[in-house]
Amino acid sequence: MSAALVAEAAKKSGLLWLTLPGLTQPRAAWHLWHGDAAYVLTGGEGEQPMPGLPEAERVQVTLRSKDKGGRLISFVAACESVEPGTDLWDEVAPLLAKDRLNAASHESQLERWADESYIIRLTPTDEVLEAPGDYPDDYAAVRPVPTPATTAGPPPRMIGGRRRKIDR
Repeated sequence: MSAALVAEAAKKSGLLWLTLPGLTQPRAAWHLWHGDAAYVLTGGEGEQPMPGLPEAERVQVTLRSKDKGGRLISFVAACESVEPGTDLWDEVAPLLAKDRLNAASHESQLERWADESYIIRLTPTDEVLEAPGDYPDDYAAVRPVPTPATTAGPPPRMIGGRRRKIDR
């Protein structure tokens, strides 16, 4: 059941959560499910940073429900780097490029990835950490990763403007 659940959840969602070595909180990563594994692109200019993923042998992967967005299943995946020039790279890289809609530049994207980035294959193992119904009550208490991005301030106020009839 878990292999079918993992495959179905990964196919329907373009996002998964990775618990990476040395980080305190999971990181969201866009991915491509192809065959029996998820493929994640990391590293390089403008690509999603996943520190420690290229060197990792195994990572914890959490998939969410497409319906409600809640955590569906967590499992351990074996990590394997897909080397440029291999048959697997030639098969997967164009599929990832097609899904990478907000890329800075689509020209020479595959060549740039081959030089600067890593494509990591995440193959699910039989080790399921949490299945539906196993989740701790405090999961909702997880806070977002700290970031320097903030809101600019309070929203602008209209001074001296006339109220419309509908606003009264």
